[in-house]
Amino acid sequence: MGIGGLLLAGWWAMAQASAAQQAAPDASLKQADASYRAGVAALSRNDLKAARTDFETVVRLAPTAEQGHSALGAVLVRLGRMDEGMRELEKSLVMKPGDESAQTNLALAYQQTGQSAKALPLFAKLDAEARAEKRPLTQSLLLPYVRALVATGKFDVATAKMKEAVAGDARNAELQDELGSLYAQRQDWPDAERAFSAAVAAKPAFAMAHLHLGLTRKAAQETGAMEELAKAYQLAPENAFIAVQYGQALAAAGEDGEALPVLEHAVKADTGSMEAAYQLGLVLQRANRLDEAIALFKKAVIAEPRNAEVLTNLGMALCQAQRAKEAVPILQRAVQLTPENAVSHQDLAAAFIQLNQVGDAVDQLKAALKLTPDAPQLHYNLGLAFKMEDDAMSAIPELETAEKLDPAAPESRYVLGVLYMQVGRYADAARELSAALKLRPENGDGWATLGSVYNKLDQLPEAASALREAIRQLPQQPDPHLTLAAVLVKQNQPAEATEERKKAAELMRANMNRQRAEVATHAANGQLNSGNVDEAIAQFREALSYDADYAEAHAGLAKALERAGKTEEAAAERRKAEALEKALAH
Repeated sequence: MGIGGLLLAGWWAMAQASAAQQAAPDASLKQADASYRAGVAALSRNDLKAARTDFETVVRLAPTAEQGHSALGAVLVRLGRMDEGMRELEKSLVMKPGDESAQTNLALAYQQTGQSAKALPLFAKLDAEARAEKRPLTQSLLLPYVRALVATGKFDVATAKMKEAVAGDARNAELQDELGSLYAQRQDWPDAERAFSAAVAAKPAFAMAHLHLGLTRKAAQETGAMEELAKAYQLAPENAFIAVQYGQALAAAGEDGEALPVLEHAVKADTGSMEAAYQLGLVLQRANRLDEAIALFKKAVIAEPRNAEVLTNLGMALCQAQRAKEAVPILQRAVQLTPENAVSHQDLAAAFIQLNQVGDAVDQLKAALKLTPDAPQLHYNLGLAFKMEDDAMSAIPELETAEKLDPAAPESRYVLGVLYMQVGRYADAARELSAALKLRPENGDGWATLGSVYNKLDQLPEAASALREAIRQLPQQPDPHLTLAAVLVKQNQPAEATEERKKAAELMRANMNRQRAEVATHAANGQLNSGNVDEAIAQFREALSYDADYAEAHAGLAKALERAGKTEEAAAERRKAEALEKALAH
């Protein structure tokens, strides 16, 4: 009910009663009457500030007049001054408990400010009055009434009221949607889907109903979820909430490429939305667009400085960007806010590792393991941290535990094998390295290490096999050739051993020449950036004298020759660089 005609009639009734008692109305009463009429006129043109001023005058001049408090309270609530407005409405109802307008406005204000328990008696009274008059409670009151019931845990009563309302108006899409929302809160997905489907059927352009139907199908792992979410976004592209939900669903389905423009649109549609900024930040973080992700996470942190999840993702993005020093205090705040969250401790440990503060990392990993003692990744990480401190005796038990908890993970087996080798437990090392390489065979360094271990055990055929696989995977590395040569000597194959040593020597020379070429190319780039073109050309040519197949030197020489006006030579060098890069890619 509005505060216009009803309140005006009430005021005139009061004015008439006062006039009957007095030969001439009191001057202040006349002024209060005029201010009240002015306030109602201001309301009719939606000038809330003027209405507030007028109704404040009414209250000041006629403090015992209930209508003034009721009108002022309603206006203050509409202006967002909820506490002041509720105080005026409460005064009004003390003076006149039956003021339906004050009851309505106060009930809505209580519900909007989270005081649902205080709102319920008022809603119940309004509902009883409507039933006595054999009319349904208006939808604008029914929906907040139901939400207040839910907020106070009265789900059954709320559901019964919504079912009753839907039975009386089955084609009302808003009522069906609200009923579906009640079912969804209880994870009653079949009933929720039926209600949302009815809402969509009654009103096909109802974007929120499509959204709710899509989210329900997604939660129930049913088909058609993404189609409904896409329909909601199509119907209301400027609704940031819908865009965020659709974008988040796309991202969860592994469709970051499709989620990105949707979430970017959400951020533009509502620049103040923390959730939009945060969800876009997560997608950008996975796309390695770290600077953009960090900016959005910082925006989200400003909006919710005590949100540990947001703080954690900001900290990890900073770590990914090699900015661990900035990340540590942020991740420490996340740990302080959620000390029971093992992931927060683990992420802080990762930042400490990046800063080479291994002792601090160990402390955080131990704290995480107290919370989740059966987490294999935590045992693995702690084992690695001990290994970084050259504490093999502490590292080995942690890695052994990680392996027992997750036997299918190759990482713990591999590192454990390396540590066993370092402490002279060669048989154990061979077992673990072999198992790790069966799980993940593409590991040239692992095959080389296994070959060395087999050599220590005098298992020569196995050593030769492992080392040849290492050479296949690492064709530019000389060390596996040298180890294989040692194995071949033990197998009484001196000619083959000599051949392997020659290959190793050639690779060592090639690697040294490549290093010289890299140094000369770096110097040449510096000369080119300083404008010393001739010197740059000379140094690029020097780099190529060390390694004629160094693509970066050819590309740099092409730039230098082009600046020198030697376009044909530049084009030839550029073609060489492109050919070498293409060959390397294949």
